[in-house]
Amino acid sequence: MTPNSRIDFADPHDSAAPRLRHAFGTPRAVLVAHELAEVRPVLDAVQAAALQGRWCVGYLRYEAATAFDAALAVHAPDGPLAWFAVHDQALPWPEDRFAGTGATAQVQWHESCLRPAFDAAMDQIQRAIAGGELYQVNFTALLEGAWQGEPTENAAQALFAALQRAQPGGYAAFIDTGHTGDGQLLSVSPELFFDWRGGHILARPMKGTAARGATPQDDADQAQALRASPKERAENVMIVDLLRNDISRIAEPFSVRVPRLFHTEALPSVWQMTSDVLARTRAGTTLADVFGALFPCGSVTGAPKVGAMQMIRTLEAGPRGVYCGAIGVVRPGEPGQGIRATFNVPIRTVTVRGRTLRCGIGSGITSDAVPPAEWQEWRHKRAFVERASLPFDLLETLALQDGRLRHSAEHLQRLAGAAAHFGYAWNPAKVRHCLHELVQVHPQGLWRVRLLLNAQGQARAQAFVMDASPARVRLQLAGCPLDEAHGEFVRFKTTRRAHYDAFTPIQPGVFDTVLWNTEGEITECTRGNVAMLIDGCWLTPPLACGLLPGVGRALALRDGKLTEAVVRVDDVKRVQGWAFVNSLRGRIPARMN
Repeated sequence: MTPNSRIDFADPHDSAAPRLRHAFGTPRAVLVAHELAEVRPVLDAVQAAALQGRWCVGYLRYEAATAFDAALAVHAPDGPLAWFAVHDQALPWPEDRFAGTGATAQVQWHESCLRPAFDAAMDQIQRAIAGGELYQVNFTALLEGAWQGEPTENAAQALFAALQRAQPGGYAAFIDTGHTGDGQLLSVSPELFFDWRGGHILARPMKGTAARGATPQDDADQAQALRASPKERAENVMIVDLLRNDISRIAEPFSVRVPRLFHTEALPSVWQMTSDVLARTRAGTTLADVFGALFPCGSVTGAPKVGAMQMIRTLEAGPRGVYCGAIGVVRPGEPGQGIRATFNVPIRTVTVRGRTLRCGIGSGITSDAVPPAEWQEWRHKRAFVERASLPFDLLETLALQDGRLRHSAEHLQRLAGAAAHFGYAWNPAKVRHCLHELVQVHPQGLWRVRLLLNAQGQARAQAFVMDASPARVRLQLAGCPLDEAHGEFVRFKTTRRAHYDAFTPIQPGVFDTVLWNTEGEITECTRGNVAMLIDGCWLTPPLACGLLPGVGRALALRDGKLTEAVVRVDDVKRVQGWAFVNSLRGRIPARMN
């Protein structure tokens, strides 16, 4: 098989500048380091090739660290320590072929680190921190995946396209080494490791995380809370200090500076905090020198680096591989300015080897880290790969009565918001046309309309005969919390409903289940929102509790028929009346089972 690569990198110095977006064909040469002694020579050869006008695309495994410092503890590697393909030129990004494979990638993931093991590792790390051995450790574990069904020839490319939709922007790379044993790398990392050009180096460590909010105001509050959090700021500044120290090893005296600190960046499922470290590199500095000073990036080790990496080897069962190493491109710089090298930190990265897949997830553990919060952070961070691994459609359910779609404007507005969030193509005229054709076929009667939108922006609608709503229904309270209450597949309506289906009532006569989150707050039902009468006032949970912003709920709030308030499971005994609320059925009085 022939190696092939794609690079889709942001310009780290100018967010408005065109992206570095290229494909690469058959390489003129491949440079590989299988032994520690070969790593530096490979980097020297990469630099020499770039000085001759060529483009080099490749990676270093995390386990290559020992090539630069024997004190950095790692597991035995499970593949080449360094790999680079050398190309005479960069090719245009193949938009049509690459993006068109989107719907074929389906992967089932499971955790290799379960909660008891996670808590035990947290305890061991915090005891080491309390004993003064460490300040911070970046603890990670693998998600292990398998293709569902027989993967197509382009399955890895299809998954990469889906990953880019799930985690757009940043520093994305697809690398197929052409060797089955080495696998394919699918990286959609948002984190810059370093950009080195014209004698200047920029590092942008990413440390500090918060979940995205359920509403614009809640989202802004989450970002502000992240910026103000003593824990998150301390976590970030520890790594900034480590990077400053690392870069000073190759910097001109007094040139290291931090022009931007605690900057928050919005990703689809999380807010991340980054800081910039800049310096002028000393004359004669080589690419191998840069890696020797910085690798691995402190954001994925902890501080101090030597002690943190010893703890990582103790706690993590096997090698990290390219995850937490470096993926990048080295190319000719401006005339007279040598080379330009840009590398990401391969977080949000999937490795494919035949039918098996791996994806690392982790976080920085400090003295005030709390296990439940860190565990939840892992869940937020893994959302990108779960979103990409099983294709889904966006969904709206409308009532069609005698040729009129009920609340269609509100449903289309919500659908547009979901399309924007998930990066789905959106053409409102085509969606309205799809609905218009359906209405023409069903001019009379009462129908339940199911409107679907796929990632390519193709809409389709179906109509099903709908019975009149019951005068009263029975509800039941969920026996356990919905762990995904704060996830995007709750905040947006899609065909991915397994988390709801697990709570489908099985007792005859029960209409729906009232759900609650891990904080013990009532959220919604599986097919609609819920209203509760307490002290003479009809209440519905706020979106921040983790629920779908239902159209029927929004209209009732607008008309003053409902008020938002947090209602806890402990408050159920105070509820004087219940109601099921959605746009399809309206408001149905209910009683708790």
